[in-house]
Amino acid sequence: MIDHSAFGVDPWCLYEQHLDLSLMPHSESLFALSNGHVGWRGNLDEGEPHGLPGTYLNGVYEVRPLPYAEAAYGLPESGQSVINVTNGKLMRLLVEDEPFDVRYGKLHKHERCLDMRDGVLRRAVEWESPAGRRVKVRSTRMVSLTQRAIAAVLYEVEAVGEAARVVVQSELVANEELPAASDDPRAAGVLAEPLVGVSHGQMGSRVGLVHTVRKSGLRVAAVADHIVEGPENLLTQTESREDLGRFTAAVLLQPGEVLRVVKFVAYGWSAERSLPALRAQVEAALAAALQTSWEGLLADQRSCLDDYWSHADVEIDGDPDIQQAVRFGLFHIHQASARGEQRSIPAKGLTGNGYDGHAFWDTETFVLQVLTYTAPAAAADALRWRQRTLPLARDRAKQLRLQGAAFPWRTIAGEECSGYWPAGTAAFHINADIADAVIRYYLATGDHAFDREAGLELLVETARLWCSLGHFDGAGRFRIEGVTGPDEYSAIADNNVYTNLMAQRNLAAAADVAARHPELAAGLGVDPGETDHWRAAAKGMYIPYDEAIGVHPQADDFTKHAVWDFEATSADEYPLLLNFPYFDLYRKQVIKQADLVLALHLRGDAFDEEEKARNFSYYERLTVRDSSLSACSQSVMAAELGHLQLAYDYLGEAALMDLENLEHNTADGLHLASLAGSWIALVAGFGGMRHHDDRGVSFAPRLPPGWKRLAFRILVRGAVVRVETDPESAHYTLESGEDLEIRHYGTAITLSAGQTVSREIPEPPERPTPIQPRGRAPQPRGVHAMRDHTVHSAS
Repeated sequence: MIDHSAFGVDPWCLYEQHLDLSLMPHSESLFALSNGHVGWRGNLDEGEPHGLPGTYLNGVYEVRPLPYAEAAYGLPESGQSVINVTNGKLMRLLVEDEPFDVRYGKLHKHERCLDMRDGVLRRAVEWESPAGRRVKVRSTRMVSLTQRAIAAVLYEVEAVGEAARVVVQSELVANEELPAASDDPRAAGVLAEPLVGVSHGQMGSRVGLVHTVRKSGLRVAAVADHIVEGPENLLTQTESREDLGRFTAAVLLQPGEVLRVVKFVAYGWSAERSLPALRAQVEAALAAALQTSWEGLLADQRSCLDDYWSHADVEIDGDPDIQQAVRFGLFHIHQASARGEQRSIPAKGLTGNGYDGHAFWDTETFVLQVLTYTAPAAAADALRWRQRTLPLARDRAKQLRLQGAAFPWRTIAGEECSGYWPAGTAAFHINADIADAVIRYYLATGDHAFDREAGLELLVETARLWCSLGHFDGAGRFRIEGVTGPDEYSAIADNNVYTNLMAQRNLAAAADVAARHPELAAGLGVDPGETDHWRAAAKGMYIPYDEAIGVHPQADDFTKHAVWDFEATSADEYPLLLNFPYFDLYRKQVIKQADLVLALHLRGDAFDEEEKARNFSYYERLTVRDSSLSACSQSVMAAELGHLQLAYDYLGEAALMDLENLEHNTADGLHLASLAGSWIALVAGFGGMRHHDDRGVSFAPRLPPGWKRLAFRILVRGAVVRVETDPESAHYTLESGEDLEIRHYGTAITLSAGQTVSREIPEPPERPTPIQPRGRAPQPRGVHAMRDHTVHSAS
């Protein structure tokens, strides 16, 4: 876990009070900056020491072979891996010929602050060289949320005590050496020198590099320019070669004098544009940034985030750790999506190379839940990316002898990249997850243009897959067999309840959208016979139920399997996938992550309250949470069923997943779905928000023990709704928009603009607290569990 003493708790800043080199790989992920197009890991300005250098462009990847011991039909032949592209954040410093390196000399001060309102990473250092020369270094780094191609750095050096000759080298570096790959299958493969130089050059204070990715053929360009202020004896020069562009500023600083360098970096990539066109693209982006100025970029960044926080912020009175954590999560969710513009949102965003930079179902099921109600345009962009990949998904379905579209389990560009088909190809629920996100987006926004242009096609093609994958049995029940649900410790099961319920919703929604747009649907080949078949399949969907014990089996016969021997499993044998064969996991009752419990949340309209309670209690004792995707769903259902302390404990796990490095792999990048999960646990859990159908949004709020207040806003149908809850009552305000009907514990309320309506909160039901497998209960939340709550100002 990350050492708490290194990090203070501040409501709007992730504050590192001193440098601990052992935490560097983790802090590089925590301090990463991105805009959904460009990503810079939080490496030190000088580049070394580092855990994992990282500069990423969304959609830029290398192709790598997927070796198999035995060949088989339908297995993907190659995979895709995100690559570390040209590093533009490097600012090397020499003081009297000695390189500034935190491992040498004496570090009198080292502080960093990720400012979530200004959208920058600030650093303040006071360093004494081995020869005794002392300097102060201040840097501010940003990846612009308003100018998609731009990242920038302000770097200042001040002499302390006596004169010092300093040299700053601002660099663009390609093909950096990366650390060796981990044995953990969740970690990325390392690809040596993926970039091949095409051109390089320098002019004045400007340097530029263009490369192609060796096998994928993608072309990448980076160009940097500089504005320098300092004493009159300042000397500057530039140089470039295939993998290096360098701007150098040298000066003799008297005590108190400052060398100030502002670096603007523009990135671009393309699979199709010519070399001159790509150069022109990045040069134009750079010109726009220079015209805006450093101060203008800062102002635009703050304005962009002020607008975001005005409707996305969550306020908590009762736990400073969770307050900081939910804002940290929302900030990174915004960074991952703000300027993605019809590109994927990878599981790690652009904060690291974990999972090879792939996008999974995490995006639609967790991240888009947040974006739909806080930044709906970004949610629409992510879904339009899925639509752009439909030709590849149709091709994959044909290869599998299915109809419609089979979306990939993991991908960067749209092709299936999973080499393990039981947990990849067989996880067809990805189709229903995408459909669910489409349905949710339309319910929340009423975006008719999206419904016509993207929603219709996505719902039609996913519905077609279910009808070719499933079948009606002799009793008229529609069955979906041989699939893998969200729980990756089960595979190739019949009638996974989550999959069947989500497919049911998919099929019904496809018929509805075809009815809304009959001419457009006809253009996709949809006729009344097909929509009738969809409705019949939805109506006849088979949902297994074990009458003997009164719960829904996760899939057919799951409750008849032997229960995993949790008492004989030691703490160091988790995660189980790294210590036991899948064969053993697949045939036992042991659950990696919420599966049926996730269905209780997302398809809560399909269960009554007592069914939810029995199911939740049953699956709690089997769920080991070897996935970061689980805690938030368990928190939501625990809150709904009145287990408020347990819900609070699970919230802590979801919210602090990366801040406390709970999975021991934050170094590979942040867990975006878990970050989204903190918002989900708060808003859907303690806020009780549900949006199952067009009857509107409903709330059933209850606070965890010790909290005085929870407040959040959502965007729905163009309106801004504020929900504020205290232990006794809930207060609903329509801050803008037309009259809106909501529900409080099932009772309809009509809100008018500027009006606040308050309602009492009923007492939670009393139920026995569910138990978890030995050693797998979440860490308890409470005053004794919180970190140092000293509030720090940004340095």
